[in-house]
Amino acid sequence: MISFKTKEEIELLQLNGDLVSKTLAEVGRHIGPGVKTIELDKIAETFIRDHDAEPAFLGYGGFPYTLCISVNEAIVHGFPSNYVLKEGDIVSIDCGTKYKGFYGDSAYTFSVGEIGEENRRLLEITKESLYLGLEQSVRGNRVGDISYAVQRHAEAAGFSVVREMVGHGIGKRLHEKPEVPNFGNRGVGKKLQNGMVFCVEPMINAGGRAVILQDDGWTLTTQDGKNSAHFELMVAVENNTPKLLSTFKFIEETKS
Repeated sequence: MISFKTKEEIELLQLNGDLVSKTLAEVGRHIGPGVKTIELDKIAETFIRDHDAEPAFLGYGGFPYTLCISVNEAIVHGFPSNYVLKEGDIVSIDCGTKYKGFYGDSAYTFSVGEIGEENRRLLEITKESLYLGLEQSVRGNRVGDISYAVQRHAEAAGFSVVREMVGHGIGKRLHEKPEVPNFGNRGVGKKLQNGMVFCVEPMINAGGRAVILQDDGWTLTTQDGKNSAHFELMVAVENNTPKLLSTFKFIEETKS
């Protein structure tokens, strides 16, 4: 069952969206060649707790870290580790917060130093597909309109869409209804209504869409070893204008 949010609940979700966005920006400031991904996890946990919130992922379903850190061919749910980032890597950072009984969830794929043209284009197209999906997140549309917008843009660019993982509702639980796939047809699925809040999160592969679940039981990687990108934002349905509850603006400010 879909949980429709009141204005006050959306404001609490906005607080979480702001915090998770600022956490990603703080982590992003430390990304560079020579940095161990486990160090980024510690930075995120400290930042979240310093803001009187809890890391939402830590212990969730047994997940043992604050961040999901997925490098290069890893798609999602990668473990922070002693892996040392190197020039040319791309690294997806997925972060969650819990504050005042509500959750925040957002993800961004960062460049490590200078990256190659294929990686640059993969990140660009994946982020564009996210925003095209978000544009469809208005009252009266259907979930399939979001899915179609994401899939069409990614595949038109020659990339593929991961089918095994999807976006999701968010509120007093980290994962709620509705599911928001990144593939599908226009005009199908749940009708979007005011008060719905969910995460749109394209996971786009440079090669084929086939995936492998690694032995840790969490990390999903591309089968062909080609790289993958992942971007995620929270959105509330409000009439004809999507209300973004998380943002990449803090990340972009640190880059300028």
